[in-house]
Amino acid sequence: MPDLNLERGHTAVLIADFYAEMMNSLPHATERGVVDKAAAVQAAARKAGAMVCYCATVFRPGYPEIGQRNKTFSRRKASGQTSVPDPMDVIHPSVRPIQGEVVVGKHRVNALYGTGLDVALRSNDIHDLVIFGYATSGVVLSTVRYGADLDYNLIVVEDCCADSDVEVHEFLTQRIFPRQAEVTGSDDVIRALEAI
Repeated sequence: MPDLNLERGHTAVLIADFYAEMMNSLPHATERGVVDKAAAVQAAARKAGAMVCYCATVFRPGYPEIGQRNKTFSRRKASGQTSVPDPMDVIHPSVRPIQGEVVVGKHRVNALYGTGLDVALRSNDIHDLVIFGYATSGVVLSTVRYGADLDYNLIVVEDCCADSDVEVHEFLTQRIFPRQAEVTGSDDVIRALEAI
């Protein structure tokens, strides 16, 4: 793969659904050192002056955002599980947002759908969107597909993504994502950020 080039003033990093609970327990995350690699990319993005953004799936008490036709989330609503309305309560402490960074709570899988993220990115003239998180088959897949239709230049950081199904992760990163995004490793992204 040729060297990754990111554009100064037009690059954002999206740390997507980087949940403390999953990243601390999921073998696919812990065995590959995903948290440390993600924190290194975050630090490089901040140092480069790139926009750093976060998303997490959250719901208000009573789950008013979930209808019965929503197969993905309707079981959560029916479970009686207490909702978490604030995304800051679930983001991994190793990649905790700081003042001024964009944090969006989302009610669907896709980080760009029904949130203020796309508005924030467009308002800041972002072209290059670097994305990683949990799950590869969830927020990363949905956001990449939607983001491609919005004409973002997408970069998926493979070794900062994790999934409960390793085979699905590999299939997506090797066969599906390259159709709409650059798929690369954290070291390459850090080098590209250092160069802007």
